[in-house]
Amino acid sequence: MTTPSAKASSPCTKVCVFDGPSGLCIGCGRTRDEIGLWGSLSEPRRRAIMAGLPTRLVEAGLAPTQAPA
Repeated sequence: MTTPSAKASSPCTKVCVFDGPSGLCIGCGRTRDEIGLWGSLSEPRRRAIMAGLPTRLVEAGLAPTQAPA
């Protein structure tokens, strides 16, 4: 009996637009290379990248540092 494979985790928000200066997708914060390699990365590596995406976006000035009041 085979077990269904788990779907790979992904931060994709379906907003695939790249910021020129940073090279980051403004929807998820990944680089073009990361997006291209995503399916071949191990789940632990994907989770490690995803953990740093919010900070990456903030540092690139692509996300607010705090929620609006």
